[in-house]
Amino acid sequence: MNKAAMAAGLLALGASGASAGDIERSTQSVAILFEEGRYAEVNLGFAMPDVRGSVGGLDSGNMAGDFATFSLGYKQPLGPDMDVALIIDQPIGADVEYPSDRIYPLAGTTAELRSNAVTALLRYKLQNNVSVYGGLRAQSVKGTAHILFNTFSPSGVIDYNLETNTDYGFGYVLGVAWEKPEIAARIALTYNSAIDHTLSGTETPVLPGFDSESDFETTVPQSISLEFQTGVAPDTLLFGSVRWVEWSEFLIDPAIYQQVFVGVPLVGYRSDRTTYTLGLGRKFSDSWSGAVTASYEPSTGDRTGNLGPNDGFKSIGIGATYTRDAMRITGGIRYVKLGSATTNIDAEFDDNEAVAVGMRVAYNF
Repeated sequence: MNKAAMAAGLLALGASGASAGDIERSTQSVAILFEEGRYAEVNLGFAMPDVRGSVGGLDSGNMAGDFATFSLGYKQPLGPDMDVALIIDQPIGADVEYPSDRIYPLAGTTAELRSNAVTALLRYKLQNNVSVYGGLRAQSVKGTAHILFNTFSPSGVIDYNLETNTDYGFGYVLGVAWEKPEIAARIALTYNSAIDHTLSGTETPVLPGFDSESDFETTVPQSISLEFQTGVAPDTLLFGSVRWVEWSEFLIDPAIYQQVFVGVPLVGYRSDRTTYTLGLGRKFSDSWSGAVTASYEPSTGDRTGNLGPNDGFKSIGIGATYTRDAMRITGGIRYVKLGSATTNIDAEFDDNEAVAVGMRVAYNF
């Protein structure tokens, strides 16, 4: 197994569940473009977050549901200087479920966000080990939310429901890479465009039976990723990434919701975010290799929404790859320490965490 293959598999494990406590569930890596020959992969991930907070002595219980991720990839050369790849993944998602048996302002609140994306990429090799690549991405998004807000006053519980259609949007990918195969070195800089969606939703306001149809826009934000790797000793590889996402452009705030919860969007972020990942891989034999990865996303200090009450994270992961002939199986586990956050109802979420596991089955043919 070559060093590039080892890095691709183990860095992918480091991304399992992305932050494992927020809505990003794919880092949209283009590493598949640099695999040798014809190549296919299947990735499975499962994240188990534990996110709890309190306000005024009232405990929320764990409001973050477990979730699974799935992706497929296929890459094929079109000649000595050109490659194509197809990637299917789930860029964003959410599974929120505040326990209903708690005395807490949002007890019983639930929300789901689902997405799917298909990305087609083309890479062309230039001289001096430089290549350029780009492609198109088609993406679908839909969501539901049931917000129960107990005012602990004579006005009682505010009950709001939202269910959207599935909307489709399109974006593009552009990138440039440099490689030095003798030392397994590679640097790839990738731009992913924003994708705009117009969602049609049915909102049920405070008074039952008065449903309202509304259209609202949301944007899955643009991002820039720098992925790198290099051999540092025989059978030893240093690899990592830096990823910036313009999350300040992501907003879900339907019309009726705006009237019920004035000035507090359903989902929104005040700041952009940058995530840093670094890993070290080691080949132990022709069949076995392993790696350790660490990731860090600084806290912004902003107040957060009630559907994603964490601010930044730190994580560490370990993984191993078994190679037999043309097949590689990679498995690993990642521990995520979620950053403390204060929500817009003054709830404090501290000492929260997540565990994510992942597996990749890859085949060269």
